[in-house]
Amino acid sequence: MLTHNTLDTLRHLKLTGMGDALEQQRAQPETHDLAFEERLALLVDREVLHRENRRLDRLLKAARLRVPACIEDIDYRHPRGLERSRMAALASSDWIRQSLNLCITGPTGCGKTWLACALGNQACRQGLSVRYLRVPRLFEQVRIAHGDGSYGRLMNQLLKTNLLILDDWGMQKITAQQRQDLMEVIEDRHGRGSTLIASQLPTEHWHDYIGSATLADAIMDRLLHGAHRLNLKGESLRKTNAQKTESSVSPLFHRWCCNCLNSVENFSAINEIGAFPPVSCCYP
Repeated sequence: MLTHNTLDTLRHLKLTGMGDALEQQRAQPETHDLAFEERLALLVDREVLHRENRRLDRLLKAARLRVPACIEDIDYRHPRGLERSRMAALASSDWIRQSLNLCITGPTGCGKTWLACALGNQACRQGLSVRYLRVPRLFEQVRIAHGDGSYGRLMNQLLKTNLLILDDWGMQKITAQQRQDLMEVIEDRHGRGSTLIASQLPTEHWHDYIGSATLADAIMDRLLHGAHRLNLKGESLRKTNAQKTESSVSPLFHRWCCNCLNSVENFSAINEIGAFPPVSCCYP
């Protein structure tokens, strides 16, 4: 009865991790021989882990990262201009704590978005807040906020975010209003938060993309001064991965259309006899 009351009290106090650990200790007789301090330490450690996991879950949900990428999964075999030592330094997230920016540029398919999300994931794992936005979506959210009166709240949310990831920078021309909105976002965060830019457009063309000489100078100075830069190179990883996937399929399958290949009868026949089954394919 005493244990049940204690469990209820722990959950009432929102000490869910300690409650779960206490139940596990009850079910594991070997823990009964531990000293009181040792059992208490296990309960406290479990609560700390539970809270860290919950915080990470909240941070990842709020980040809305486009792809589930992890820094440990970086493939250095592709010649993309990535150095292990430099990525290790960026993975420490010290640049975010120092409110420095990062610009990732390179051709389409070279992994800019993936790498940005991997760094965002790493920041979340270190307890930092992250927000991923495509630049067109940012402009759309700001436009709506101007209309419904939530502009101040949106800007405050962006300001409080430790790392703001802006993807697809330079994909389309921007209007005078969007240019001004961009200046407000960058100015608010300057020296108070980190901004990661992912763009196909080389930095030397950003001035023309922004458009207005005065605002372009101001925005680029705040973004690029003291910023880390990664210029990715190499062929499209999408193309490379697609070729690997295609080459991993038996040549036998290339003679069959998707509809017929996916049919149970044809697929079973191919696997059984290792040759074309005596059924027709709708592929001409």
